[in-house]
Amino acid sequence: MISKPNQAKSQQTHETPALSAPNQAKPLSSFQIKALPAFQDNYVWLLHNTQSAVVVDPGDAGPVLSALNASALSLSEIWITHHHADHIGGVAELQTAFPSVIIRTPAASTLPGNAISQQDGDEFSLFGQHTVQVWHLPGHTIDHIVYLLKAAGEPIHLFCGDTLFGAGCGRLFGGTANQLYTSLQRISQLPSDTKIYCAHEYTQSNLRFAQAVEPENGALQSRIQTVTAQRARGEKTVPLSLAEELATNPFLRISVPTVTTSILKHFIISVTQPTELFAFLRKWKDAF
Repeated sequence: MISKPNQAKSQQTHETPALSAPNQAKPLSSFQIKALPAFQDNYVWLLHNTQSAVVVDPGDAGPVLSALNASALSLSEIWITHHHADHIGGVAELQTAFPSVIIRTPAASTLPGNAISQQDGDEFSLFGQHTVQVWHLPGHTIDHIVYLLKAAGEPIHLFCGDTLFGAGCGRLFGGTANQLYTSLQRISQLPSDTKIYCAHEYTQSNLRFAQAVEPENGALQSRIQTVTAQRARGEKTVPLSLAEELATNPFLRISVPTVTTSILKHFIISVTQPTELFAFLRKWKDAF
């Protein structure tokens, strides 16, 4: 979703204390993943080893430059999922600071500099060791892509931009409900231990909608309690677990009878196709 750029300076410190929590940096075999809060509710994802770093969707350069300077890291790549301002707003400043940085973008992007257009099925290497695969997942926008990091001995790490959120999904800004449904179905087929790194802290508000759709879902009630406690402590709720999303995210549960019935009752309709049900669920959430 699009955040207001003029909130960057006033909101940037709101989530900062959470970065020091023990679960903020996830050590992998040879690098770490960290969340850099930006604007009101954005996350810029930083992947780094001892020397180099990659950032995903740097809408604001400030948090990125601070993190790089603090650890004496050089920025080698920028991964962009889609063209919205809160995902690309910091690119120009980062290019100025690191002129040789490589920028990976959706195929339709017009970002200047050392840009590499990525298409569905493309693969490249992270730090010369780990495979990253690109998927084109339209819906939130037409150009939206995601990055699947496959490191030996680790679950898949999915950097999904605004396609999937905790207990929710992106609004439709150029794409269609059918496209977003298909994209989410593709994600749902990944291994259940996949870790999902979305670009916004929307989990708590999304859970309120999920509860309205599935009030009797026990797994959902448990998640609400957990997330409420996390946010009260100033902690982030991402990365997400695909297994938990499958159990509690209504946009991944369209064919579950309780979700289907809830949609039909809310709109007083009799549609049966999953894509139609998804479109109505998205419409319900937009007005919630």
